[in-house]
Amino acid sequence: MFSFGNSKEQLYKMKKIDSHQHFWKYHPVKDAWITDDMKVIQRDFLPEDLEPLLQENAIEGCIAVQADQSEEETHFLLELAKKNNFIKGIVGWVDLRSPDLESRLDYFSQFQKLKGFRHIVQAEPEDDFLLNTDFCNGIALLEQYNFTYDILILPKHLPFALELVKRFPKQKFVIDHLAKPDFKKNDFSAWEQGITAIAKCENVYCKVSGLVTEADWKHWKTSEFTYCLDVVTEAFGINRLLFGSDWPVCLLAANYNQTLEIVTNYFSKFSKTDQEKFWGLNVSAFYNL
Repeated sequence: MFSFGNSKEQLYKMKKIDSHQHFWKYHPVKDAWITDDMKVIQRDFLPEDLEPLLQENAIEGCIAVQADQSEEETHFLLELAKKNNFIKGIVGWVDLRSPDLESRLDYFSQFQKLKGFRHIVQAEPEDDFLLNTDFCNGIALLEQYNFTYDILILPKHLPFALELVKRFPKQKFVIDHLAKPDFKKNDFSAWEQGITAIAKCENVYCKVSGLVTEADWKHWKTSEFTYCLDVVTEAFGINRLLFGSDWPVCLLAANYNQTLEIVTNYFSKFSKTDQEKFWGLNVSAFYNL
């Protein structure tokens, strides 16, 4: 499995796709989640900002993920994808609880680059939001349109996420940001139990993304991520892990290249075949690129 001789040149030649990043035109009301301690990302972030970073790191393309919960956001991302070929897919937003959902999914199915949807579950007041009847009714419709679902949660939500994915074994799910283990407190017991359990469901993938944003933004060290990377690699296996930068949110703690370096160093010990899966092939398979 392991091959310690992989050069940077070899990595440079691999097909790489960033499975998780965002674009926005900053607005203080719409983007109220970007608080004053996040001033570095209180501005516009658009394709012309990201493309040079992808080119510099030989990354072929990206998946743009919603940051605002509106259909306007979905159309905004689709418009960017139409004008920029390096945007390979979109994870948008639609109201999964709407009684009119089927007609909305039918409408959105015309857009080839729209691959799936996400809801910001971590911000919902109910810990069991994922098991809400209306929400589950919405999830039940995604498979027939071949849409994926990104699970954005905290460790406390993992038991409910497990129940959700068991109810829909044919639906493709991916967990964003490893379900956000708390690197600041360095207490991973509940997270590890939850992430290991959900990884047993073969319809669930996991994005290796968002590491630095859950750590101390000013004082993180690469070594503090190793334990959780070991856990998800063992639990999901290399075939269900996807690289994601979480740019520009990562800028709260690290630039794009630093974010990339963390996972480059970790996965450098894997075989060339396994690295190719992590950096690109798994993303392509999951999102049907």
